[in-house]
Amino acid sequence: MKKEQLKNSLLLLLTAFIWGVAFVAQSVGGDQVGCFTFNGVRNLIGTLVLLPIIRFLDLQKRKELGEAAFLEQKGDKKTLLIGGICCGVMLCIASNFQQFGISHTTVGKAGFITALYIVLVPVLGLFMKKKVGMKIWLGVALSTIGLYLLCMTGERFSLSKGDFLVLICAGFFSLHILIIDHFSPKCDGVRLSCIQFFVCGILSMAGAFLFETPNVKAILAGWMPILYAGVMSSGVAYTLQIVGQKNLNPTVASLIMSLESVFAVLAGWLLLNQTLSSRELFGCVLMFGAIILAQLPDKR
Repeated sequence: MKKEQLKNSLLLLLTAFIWGVAFVAQSVGGDQVGCFTFNGVRNLIGTLVLLPIIRFLDLQKRKELGEAAFLEQKGDKKTLLIGGICCGVMLCIASNFQQFGISHTTVGKAGFITALYIVLVPVLGLFMKKKVGMKIWLGVALSTIGLYLLCMTGERFSLSKGDFLVLICAGFFSLHILIIDHFSPKCDGVRLSCIQFFVCGILSMAGAFLFETPNVKAILAGWMPILYAGVMSSGVAYTLQIVGQKNLNPTVASLIMSLESVFAVLAGWLLLNQTLSSRELFGCVLMFGAIILAQLPDKR
């Protein structure tokens, strides 16, 4: 059992690494094509990557459960479709705000501000009459101070355009997680993700044709970051998350995956030569502390 838990922990660490480096892919890809175009293509690629994975998992489940039990476990198709559409719409809004924001800020900042969704989720849960403990409020306070140190670096008291857009993205990612929390117990997780990628891809491409000029040559020129974001960040990382979370304490799992923000800073530094000042690094430390604090289990 311990060996399996160690293996699963390493898989989640790899997931966090893939997602962290994806911020670099988004930054580089955004220089090649428009934000809507980038998200449209990457999510449609993610859809195609998940289709054979769904087929493989179905064959495995059929062998383990038998035909009758397998069909019963698949759940209601209507709920799956509604859930996939709702998740896809929210993912589209969140990911496009993030993509526009990354083009106006550093990869490291974007990674840490996006990770604020882990603190925002329980706070938004107040509107759903979910109890919020003292550690969450302490996490909110720490993240607010950290966000100030990380983003308010100029002489005037103001967020940069990119930081503000990514902050909005964190809010929509929080709503996205709450929607997933509602639908995931009722649906197959990989199918739900496949539908959401497809919906997000179609909506983003609609935005691309309305507000941008999608160019096949530009897409092919930026094939590497687009392919990384589509195949690795969407398809592979999501599958690794599903496998890695099996039989692993959810608190431990979320703590490991929150390292995504740290990997984003390291990737921006190593691959794009983006650096943070000591003030900004201290802001990162406070925000990371808030992220960990928000995920610690309550005492029974």
